[in-house]
Amino acid sequence: VQLVESGGGLVQAGESLRLSCAASGRIFRINVMGWYRQGSGKQRELVAGITTSGNTNYPDSVKGRFTISRNNGKNTVYLQMNSLKPEDTAVYYCNADITSRDLTSTNYWGQGTQVTVSS
Repeated sequence: VQLVESGGGLVQAGESLRLSCAASGRIFRINVMGWYRQGSGKQRELVAGITTSGNTNYPDSVKGRFTISRNNGKNTVYLQMNSLKPEDTAVYYCNADITSRDLTSTNYWGQGTQVTVSS
């Protein structure tokens, strides 16, 4: 099983970006999915989470600006980021709890994608 992210880049403050993360491999079921970020010199933090049924959660720092969604048929999770701020600059990581076809559950991370917001 692997997670592959795409969609990062360099934008100006106020602009938008959409990140995607596709899971592939011997997948039986994808449970909770989420996006984390890690800025330079900072700890990794949760940006958004989504359950199988679509319930979401966000920290106050991104609430109202970021939206997480998922397409269960495509094993993909998205992060729509609007009104970006310089403080959103970080490496963004996809995370998923996945049950494999042998019915074992493992937590996986993507390789990370850089998001840079200039002022």
